[in-house]
This record gives sequence, C-alpha cells and structure tokens, in this order.
Amino acid sequence: MTQESSSAMGVFERYLSVWVGLCIVAGVILGATLPGIFEAIAAIEYASVNLVVAVFIWVMIYPMMVNVDFASLKDVGKKPKGLCITLVVNWLIKPFTMAALGIFFFEYVFAGLVDPQTAKEYIAGMILLGVAPCTAMVFVWSQLVRGDANYTLVQVSINDIIMVFAFAPIAALLLGVTDIVVPWETLLLSVVLYVVIPLAAGYATRKVLDGAGNHQRISAFTGKVKPFSVMGLLATVVLLFGFQAQTILDKPMVIALIAIPLLIQSYGIFFVAYGWAYLWRVPFSTAAPAALIGTSNFFELAVAVAISLFGLSSGAALATVVGVLVEVPVMLSLVALANRTRQQFA
Repeated sequence: MTQESSSAMGVFERYLSVWVGLCIVAGVILGATLPGIFEAIAAIEYASVNLVVAVFIWVMIYPMMVNVDFASLKDVGKKPKGLCITLVVNWLIKPFTMAALGIFFFEYVFAGLVDPQTAKEYIAGMILLGVAPCTAMVFVWSQLVRGDANYTLVQVSINDIIMVFAFAPIAALLLGVTDIVVPWETLLLSVVLYVVIPLAAGYATRKVLDGAGNHQRISAFTGKVKPFSVMGLLATVVLLFGFQAQTILDKPMVIALIAIPLLIQSYGIFFVAYGWAYLWRVPFSTAAPAALIGTSNFFELAVAVAISLFGLSSGAALATVVGVLVEVPVMLSLVALANRTRQQFA
C-alpha cells in the first residue's frame, strides 16, 4: 500500500496524525505558558462565532468544496445499490450509533472518571462527528482502493446537498436526546457559514475555472490550495488544545477515553457497510468507496459547529479534534483491509 499511498496522498495527508499530534503538544505547551494570548483570541467573536477560528475553518473547507461537481448528479441512477448503502449508513445508522456509543461510554462505563457536564459535552462532540459524513478525504481513500472515481464524486455531491438540509435537524434531535439545550440560531448559522457558503463558493470557483470544460485547471487549483487547507486545520488544533491545556494537564487520559468509542464506531460502521455491499453483490470498485465514505467524517464541519455551539474550550470541541487525531490511521488500516479482501468481491 505504500506506493499507492505515496501517489494518492501528499506528505500532509499521509502524516496528518503526526502533524495533529505535534500541534496538540504545541497547543498544550502554549496554552499553559501563554494563556493571555488564547484569552485574547477567544474574545474576537461575533454572534457566538469566533472570527479567528472561522477564518481557519473556511480555509480548511473551501478547497474541499471546489472538488464537488454537481454535474455528476446526472449519473445518480447508474449504481443505485452503492448509493443506497452510502445514504442509509450516513444518515440513518451512523449518527444514531455514535450517539448511543457516546451515551454508553460516558454516562455508564466512564461515569466515575468524568464529571456529568463534561461528559455531555464529549457526547455532543461525538454526535457532531457522527452527523458529518466525509466530503474531501474520501477522494483519497477511494483512490487508494482504486474505486470508481465517478461514483465517489456522485456520493460526495449528494451527501453535500443532503447535509445542507439534514445536518441541523439530526444534530438537534440527537443533542436533545442527551438533554443538551440546542441553540437553534447558532446551529443554523453554523450550517450556513460552514456548509452553504463554502459550497456556493466552491461551485462558483468551478464555474470560473471550468468555463471551457478544462478540468485540469480545477485539479491544478485544488492542488495549490490543499496545503492551506491542512494548515488551517493544524492552526485550529493548536488553538483548541491551547484552550484545553489545563484540562488535559489535569486529566491526561481524557483523549484516550474519547478515542475508544470513536474507534469502535469507525470499525463498526465500516463492517456494516462493507458487509452489506458484499452480501448485496456490489462490485468492489463501488463497495469500497461506499464503506469508506460512511466510516470517514467531515471533521472540519464538526469542529466548526462544536466551537460555535459550545465554545473553544468546551469538551465538545475537544472530542471533535480527537476525531481528527484517529481519522487517518483508522482509515489507512481500513484501506489496507479493503485491498486485501478485493478478490472476495468477484
């Protein structure tokens, strides 16, 4: 898999977990030694939205949205089985299993290790991860398993459209189940800021770059801006862990506690989707991307909404960033598993 990884993933993506780990360390050190700087950044906000973090998140999300080609929707009916698996797993299974795992672990298994209010925030962060299916990195995972590129594009385009309308209601429903008061105005504002506006900007950029039907211009543009996307993510991680520094120093095991249900969710969802595709005799080139898009998360959106709803120093924001930490190694292990079982989908 090393050769394929090298060709499909740049150095930033391949070592994303390493960069995130280093940024976690940097954030904790800076937060503990220079708390005044982080307090000043936290004060730069409008309507519960921190403007500094908002800029970083827009830088993260915008390049991904440029990859979404709504013209691909004309092919929506060509592989209905794979699309059915994707949509059912992403919107009818994954959000609810994530909420159930969060409640099970933080209200029962870890009840004596985390105070109830913080536990609710961790659950909220995990719910936001569960409601946000992958938008960008799935193109990388699909390429690593030599999946059908057109099918993957259809998946992403449809998921983005559904996300505009379904993310807020499902998130509000599940957050309400956990007795968390949902500020609807902030939630809807987050969807507009971090889904609708970047999606519209990405669409406008595609129209300008692809005016003459030259897709190479789009590829060249996204290649140039992709490093900025990752740097925006890493800057956000530094800020989040800077605000969480004292909590992490007081309770260093908290990251491991959050990671456990996230790992169970990721592997569980993959095997549900992948097993369903196998039993339904879906070709591997469709089955593998269908399972991987259900497993991966749009963690950039989850981080943004968690910050907007609960604040930079909240447990919800911390939980979403732990999702970033585990995402790449988990997904690479599943890519390897899919490639080893390719022959089973004859």
